[in-house]
Amino acid sequence: MNRIAVLTSGGDAQGMNAAVRAIVRTALSHQLEVFAIREGYQGLIDGGKRIVKADWDFVGGILQKGGTILGSARSAEMRTFEGRLKAAKNLLINGIDKLVIVGGDGSLTGAHIFRQEWSKLLATLLERGEITAEIAEKHPHLYIIGLIGSIDNDMFGTDMTIGADSALVRITDAIDAIGSTATSHQRTFVVEVMGRACGYLALMSALATGADWVLVPESPPDTDDWEGKMCKLLKRGREAGRRDSIVVVAEGAIDRNGNPISVTYVKEVLEKNLGEDVRLTVLGHVQRGGSPSAFDRVMATRLGYAAVNEIIKLKPEDKSIVVGVHDNKVILTPLMESVRRTKAVAEAIKNKNYELALKIRGGSFKEAWNNFHTMVRSMPHAPAPGQKRLRLAVMHAGAPAPGMNTAVRAAVRIGLDKGHIMIGIQNGFVGLIEGKIEEFGWMSVNGWSSSGGSELGTNRKIPHGSDLYAIARNFEKFQIDGLLIIGGWTAYESAYIISNERNNFPAFKIPIVCLPASINNNLPGADLSIGADTALNNIAVAVDKIKQSGYASRRCLVVELMGRYCGYLTLMAGLAAGAERVYLHEEGITLKDLQQDLDNLIKGFKTGKRLGLLMRSERANKTYTTHFVSRLFEEEAHGAFEVKQAILGHLQQGGNPSPFDRIQATRYATTCINFLITEAESKIPQATFMGIENAKFRFYDLRDLPRLTEWEFQRPLEQWWMNLRPIARIMAQNKP
Repeated sequence: MNRIAVLTSGGDAQGMNAAVRAIVRTALSHQLEVFAIREGYQGLIDGGKRIVKADWDFVGGILQKGGTILGSARSAEMRTFEGRLKAAKNLLINGIDKLVIVGGDGSLTGAHIFRQEWSKLLATLLERGEITAEIAEKHPHLYIIGLIGSIDNDMFGTDMTIGADSALVRITDAIDAIGSTATSHQRTFVVEVMGRACGYLALMSALATGADWVLVPESPPDTDDWEGKMCKLLKRGREAGRRDSIVVVAEGAIDRNGNPISVTYVKEVLEKNLGEDVRLTVLGHVQRGGSPSAFDRVMATRLGYAAVNEIIKLKPEDKSIVVGVHDNKVILTPLMESVRRTKAVAEAIKNKNYELALKIRGGSFKEAWNNFHTMVRSMPHAPAPGQKRLRLAVMHAGAPAPGMNTAVRAAVRIGLDKGHIMIGIQNGFVGLIEGKIEEFGWMSVNGWSSSGGSELGTNRKIPHGSDLYAIARNFEKFQIDGLLIIGGWTAYESAYIISNERNNFPAFKIPIVCLPASINNNLPGADLSIGADTALNNIAVAVDKIKQSGYASRRCLVVELMGRYCGYLTLMAGLAAGAERVYLHEEGITLKDLQQDLDNLIKGFKTGKRLGLLMRSERANKTYTTHFVSRLFEEEAHGAFEVKQAILGHLQQGGNPSPFDRIQATRYATTCINFLITEAESKIPQATFMGIENAKFRFYDLRDLPRLTEWEFQRPLEQWWMNLRPIARIMAQNKP
């Protein structure tokens, strides 16, 4: 009675293996027997060796692998009653009536039909004598939980589907690479990405890479002469100083009349109107392949864990459900509601009701669509006659975080497009004190969307004493009407100091907003800071390589990660990389902990273990340093295993921002600039930091900063990610 099965179906998606791993290990922790079904629904029909018992080691070493180790196949036979009859029989003879399915809308619709027919299937099998009455009596109901695996991000019931972020990483990397050669030769490229009925990948990759034009099925060009409009915009971009032009096309792109728009046709149009060679790139299945991103690994792990915990609670009268994420929280949606709402988009597109299609896709999709069309303008709209033009300044503060430049680009272009004057402050608060301030033009930030580091420059200077007088003087000298500070703890603490000096310096009575940008993700109000996703990807890639070396040599690896007193990177990287132990400052380290961990390692290596992975936050403990732990374990292992330490250092801060960070940076910056413009009209403008609450942007009074943080340790009082600690323990424990 305590048996559960898992299968993957439909198109493969990066992160499916992470989901399978989480399902198996969570089920085992509940003392359930787990069965893995190979080759999707076809394996369920074939039975026999395609239904195998899964133990702890069955899912070892698969977290970083792309595709699905279980295999996937599209089964026409499962669409027939006779096929479903075979599938039911194979479940019953294995004593299984709980099924977790990782797949797209077609796979989950099939699961719903399977469950609906369960009573009829049982009766037919009994009538034919293929099962006994005892078996039928033991399994009167079929329980189903769905996880959405699809790179297209095309299904209702979750903000992100498993695989979508990884596919977006592949696409963004490819377009970045194409952009460098396009710039060298002043060329135009047309890039086709996947998405038959969903333009998510096309739109988000275009927004993330700074592409010039995008074609998606949900919102076709708004004019019959879209070709002329597109070519005119590209020409103006070149005249304004751009050296390259990139057009992104979803494979399901259509015009207003529902006619397909092929990349070949777009290429021909551009060659004819621009009078130059146009290069075509079809990315194809490279978008599906390769190792999953850190985001997909963690999300799939969370969803797999939740799926098992939900399926064991289901009652016969409960509906089948889909497990997803919304606003960074796990949510449950009735399976058929998810399918119905998903199909409604395709129906709206078919009926040429494109406004409805955009609406159903959700607010973030439409927001991205609007932001993209502002970003790609060749020049901003002219200020309205008689408009009061604000002088809005933007700066960086604190340690660099990937995505800072993307945020500046978005802020500058949004501000200029609304008719205001945008000002850049160089070198953080040092530059503000020294008056290193200059106006930005539209093309000043061209190419910044994909650039890592900080083009404006940044440092950890926190102003005090006479610094405040110099800042006030420069606010007056440069007539600054509003200030956007993009950065981490240094930015927040500095803004807090300035806001508390408003009575002493009237020049400080302007709207101020801090935008969270820190790989440490240690800022209050926002679940995710700009840069944290990129840092996690950097860590995952590096640790994957280190693990390959360690696995070959029977090693225990002790990896030190950044974060100061905040363990976000360490815990999340532990989930993403499969660490069996993470050491956090929030929990501390005791000698008893180290002894227990050492005993577990020795026991594991003596029974066939080949790799141990421990992760330590850089300030987890002053005494038990990474070096100390490494030497202690090596000394006490007595030859059972080698110990190597790896301190990843600033590798975590480097590189170009991930698409997730680029998209979030654009959203955050757009919201902040709109806030400054609105707040500039107030009699007493606010000094704030931004966050998100219940999926909506919120601005917190800077005076509340000490109340919302552990000031000594520079981290929020509430750290949502600590709720994932039990999942990390289950995934990393020794075999139960």
